[in-house]
Amino acid sequence: MPEQSGFAETGTPCDDMADPPPLIAAYLRKRPDLVRFFTLRTGSAAMAEDVVQDLFLKIRDMEPPEDLRSADAFLYRVGSNLMLDRAKQQRRQAARDDTWNRETVGEGSEPAAPDTPADEAVASRQRLQKLLDGVERLPPQVAAAFRLHKFDGLSHAEVAQRLGLSRSSVEKYIMTALRTLMAEIER
Repeated sequence: MPEQSGFAETGTPCDDMADPPPLIAAYLRKRPDLVRFFTLRTGSAAMAEDVVQDLFLKIRDMEPPEDLRSADAFLYRVGSNLMLDRAKQQRRQAARDDTWNRETVGEGSEPAAPDTPADEAVASRQRLQKLLDGVERLPPQVAAAFRLHKFDGLSHAEVAQRLGLSRSSVEKYIMTALRTLMAEIER
């Protein structure tokens, strides 16, 4: 039969541990206080639990230092070092992510948005196709004015000049096109 170490396979202390080493005994006694302490320091109960668990893993096989005066103070010091190491690691990760975003997405750009859900993309394409089909069914002068204004970005005056129409006629054509297309899309 294998020798029992007093620890479950998960690496956490078992309740039936008869005489734990001094650091483990201090840990078992101070664990709730350590969690509270690191929760206040990190601002996160989950992160505090991680730090306290890492602390246990660090001390479970450790021989106490020869000049150890207070096991409690030692636990807080080692735990604080672990917490600081985690914070540094998170900052390095954030810096790497930021650098990667700048290099792949571009300076000042927003990160790429997640893909549009397939059903929304299909619906958008169908609406666009309805719009384009509706433009094709417009009277030729109305369609030309609409394309030049909306697709090419010309002003009403520029469209009027290009088509040899009055500005008032261009405005009427574009309003007619918009009303017709909106009615078509709503159907």
